[in-house]
Amino acid sequence: MFLRIDNTPRDYAWGSATAIAELLGTVPSGRPEAELWLGAHPGSPARIVEGAPDADLAEWAAAHRPEGRLPFLLKVLAAAAPLSLQAHPTLAQAAEGFARERAQGIPIDAAHRNYKDPFHKPELLVAVSDPFRALAGFRPVSASRAELAAMDDPRLAPLVERLTTDTALGAVFTWLIARERGVDGAVAAITEHAQRVGGDAAASEGMRTAAILARHYPGDPGIAISLLMHTVLLAPGEALYLPAGNLHAYVEGLGIELMAASDNVLRGGLTPKHVDVPELMSVLDARPLPVPYLRAEEPAPGIRVFRPDVRDFVLTLVDDAALAGGATVPSEGDAIVLCTSGEVQLTGGPLLRRGEAAYTDETSIGIRGEGLVWVATGA
Repeated sequence: MFLRIDNTPRDYAWGSATAIAELLGTVPSGRPEAELWLGAHPGSPARIVEGAPDADLAEWAAAHRPEGRLPFLLKVLAAAAPLSLQAHPTLAQAAEGFARERAQGIPIDAAHRNYKDPFHKPELLVAVSDPFRALAGFRPVSASRAELAAMDDPRLAPLVERLTTDTALGAVFTWLIARERGVDGAVAAITEHAQRVGGDAAASEGMRTAAILARHYPGDPGIAISLLMHTVLLAPGEALYLPAGNLHAYVEGLGIELMAASDNVLRGGLTPKHVDVPELMSVLDARPLPVPYLRAEEPAPGIRVFRPDVRDFVLTLVDDAALAGGATVPSEGDAIVLCTSGEVQLTGGPLLRRGEAAYTDETSIGIRGEGLVWVATGA
């Protein structure tokens, strides 16, 4: 069974006015187009344009799927400005937090509510733009301390002195996000330095990121926090996998994002929205870890499979090298197919041209044609 689906990009302020339209061959709306959601999440369920009488995929899933929902959400994401620093809970933390806030009587749409549902939200991002800039996880304290000390600014002393060992990261992050004494001076010092050297060829990518953040969020502690983190530049086709607890922020670029179908976000700066420091600290993984790249499996020429360590989703990218002779993508019974160039025929289903998408419950998805196709499935 196949359903043709479509949606309208969400107009969050940080979105690009052109990037999604240019990728999918659609007409720009004239507003920011930040995220195109292709799934059954109630926040913006995909419209059904052919194949079933239901208005959208959420209505269809409620009637036809065992749990009344789809386990994953596929997005096209276009950031012209930085998103908030954020982390996501584990499945157990999400279930407990959701039940706790419900028992407290906090409305589900309240601005200060942290848990919108009882699910976790691990996510995978594959770059389309060159580059895609992101912050992802903490780097070793020694690297941050050395870069800060080299600025030789006395206003940075309260920060540098706190960066003693890797185990201090949680306490330093809390000091920064709570804007305790000395934080504003440190942020000002980093801002001035980043604005002065951020355009130099010799500047670090971390300093370039700090300059971008300072331009969009002047005075925000996230500017200083960014220097405790990995700045990552992804080339097209490279991926990050962001598990529970990982502090991250997408800074700028176009990508395809696949995540568990949840809206649980604990913010930690670079946002005018609610920041609950104690709750964020309860889920944050404040250890220095390597950049969380996710390498693709390549089972055949023209097929790349991004498979994280969760059961919620897998993302398969199929290009001309496989499409010309026909490719088959296995599925657990829920799949969303998005064509971003050329056109492809789904076996037993519709022809998809650039910018078109379909849902299917087939367990084996045959695809033939030319171009580039993204297939989101369960693991």
